[in-house]
Amino acid sequence: MQVTRTAVIRHGKGLHARVIAMIVQKAHELQERHRTALFLSCRRREHVPATNLMALVALSIRQGEQVQVSADGAAALEAVEEMVRFLESDFSMEDDTIISQLDKVIHDSAITAEQVFSSMANGLVVTDRNDMITVFNPAAERITGVPAAKALGQPAMNILPGSRLHIVTREQMPELGRHQVLGNSVIITNRTPIVADGEVQGAVAIFEDISSLEKITGELKEIKELKERLQLVLESVQDGICVADSHGIITYVNPAYLRIVEQSREELIGRNIGELSPAGARNRALASGQPVLGHISRKGDNVTIVANVNPIIVDGEVAGVVSVVKNVTELHSLMHKLNQTAAKAEYFEQELLRTKKPDKAFETFIGRSGKVRDALAVAAKAAAVTATVLIRGESGTGKELVAEGIHFASRCSAGPFIRVNCAAIPPNLLESELFGHEKGAFTGALRRKPGKFELAHKGTIFLDEIGEMPKDMQVKLLRVLQQKEFSRVGGEDQIKVDVRIIAATNRNLEDMVEQGEFREDLYYRLNVISLLLPPLRERREDIPLLLEHFLGKTCREAGREISGFAREAMEALMQYNWPGNVRELENMVERLVALTDRPQLEWEELPAYLRTASPLTAADSPVVTLPDEGEDVLKWEEYEKRIIQKALKRYGSFNAAGKALGLTHKTIGAKAQKYGLSKTIVWQTPEV
Repeated sequence: MQVTRTAVIRHGKGLHARVIAMIVQKAHELQERHRTALFLSCRRREHVPATNLMALVALSIRQGEQVQVSADGAAALEAVEEMVRFLESDFSMEDDTIISQLDKVIHDSAITAEQVFSSMANGLVVTDRNDMITVFNPAAERITGVPAAKALGQPAMNILPGSRLHIVTREQMPELGRHQVLGNSVIITNRTPIVADGEVQGAVAIFEDISSLEKITGELKEIKELKERLQLVLESVQDGICVADSHGIITYVNPAYLRIVEQSREELIGRNIGELSPAGARNRALASGQPVLGHISRKGDNVTIVANVNPIIVDGEVAGVVSVVKNVTELHSLMHKLNQTAAKAEYFEQELLRTKKPDKAFETFIGRSGKVRDALAVAAKAAAVTATVLIRGESGTGKELVAEGIHFASRCSAGPFIRVNCAAIPPNLLESELFGHEKGAFTGALRRKPGKFELAHKGTIFLDEIGEMPKDMQVKLLRVLQQKEFSRVGGEDQIKVDVRIIAATNRNLEDMVEQGEFREDLYYRLNVISLLLPPLRERREDIPLLLEHFLGKTCREAGREISGFAREAMEALMQYNWPGNVRELENMVERLVALTDRPQLEWEELPAYLRTASPLTAADSPVVTLPDEGEDVLKWEEYEKRIIQKALKRYGSFNAAGKALGLTHKTIGAKAQKYGLSKTIVWQTPEV
């Protein structure tokens, strides 16, 4: 229980520094003997630890004042009463003259330090070697919002968020000029260890609230940056800029203005616009306070300048004018050059797409679209390193073909390429398939069998449908990825392997990780190089190539001769969304070849779900006929709009429509945007 007693200080000088030192020593003795903590308070202030010298000095207890002594614990009563008797003693010491003089020095020094600490504008926090706060001045209270009574005697790390005083004490290294955020305040702190007699006694932190200064500094920095950016903009723009003050004196011209008017800075700065051009647009705007826009003037025989002049209004008064001029002649020349450059760039881009070929190892992957080329470019880069590759894409997009290409284009191409379909192997057999088993490991294990990883040594293992792997196997696979070793089922020996791992999935592994169906650590181990294969509906321009490839392959195997697809059939195949992707397309070609009796595959022979629209007729042609005699002749833009609209409706993409019309896809895209035809491209999935 808690015990409190009152002691009356009888010592003639009150509790000065030397007496307080004796009290602190006595308190330490009592606390160790009675296993309790002693606290003192005076004039209804908060209780402070009796072992805290600076906190007791701060109480400034004088002769005749009452001091409350309290403690908590089983032996609290004995400790409190003994401390009361000690406080009410006369603290007698030998050689009073010398001790009195020494007391005066200590007392005066303590009072001076207290006054200095209290008067400081900066926060001051002092801790002992145990990180207990011994000094917490008023400025520290104001900056931190923590009262000293609550802070004194408490660990600094509990009172001050982010305190590093305990680190300074331990490391014995100062930390100077450190920024720190305390509540809503930004402070700059100097932390220094307190060293006495070669030993660290604690640490001191002096800090200042620089929130206002930080705000002003930030604003000044923003203004400076804004000024520099504005200056850079003015110096960089191709329009000429001229600024004159309220008296018409030119104060600024940018380099473009000097180039356009063919004059030097020295010829213009400081000159009056009234003298240079009395009837000019700048002088009129300055006199009237109204903008003068679109003013045309000529310099020489071949230069035409257009100027826009605006007054600068400050507090309702005209403070000057700013003139922005353009060299129209130069603008026409630049537009011509720009058009030429754009045409060349478009030509070179098309040539690059035509000449860019993937690595020979990827020749089995049919496709020339941009997305396919991007995917194969990533695959070629992946083949040059040994990192794990995760191939993602819908079923039937050719993930295994790309995995083969990476293997045969890599340094381990001389080794085996081992395929494992994780979804096709029963979970209870998957471990044996991957890692092998020893003889007698389970019923039916009549001999030792090497696993797929062992067979893939010095080569590549392709783990297809990795998202279907059970979680217990995911843990074992993770070990192989990390340690490059495993044990056979029923065996104890660790087998080291050098294997390149390529995984593939058609599932969203991120969602599976979030739902707890796939281990997060395994996901990050697999997803080192991620490669996304686009579905067939996103690369429709590759459909004719794929149809030609599979038709030729199937005809050779079946001993048939079929010339190709009729136009109407090709249109229907181009418009289908192909949810099964390339695999579905190949199966459809095999079916058509097996069932047709004709030399060419016609629209009528397609499955019903592909024949969602009637065959195209001549009326659907993108060609627009000229008007007969007597009919109104429309503007060229109207005919152009109709042609592009019909082409987009038929072919469904800018690229396909451009090929049909003999134009580039960029030209078709620009025209479609101009005429508002972008919504014409709508791919509809037919009903099955």
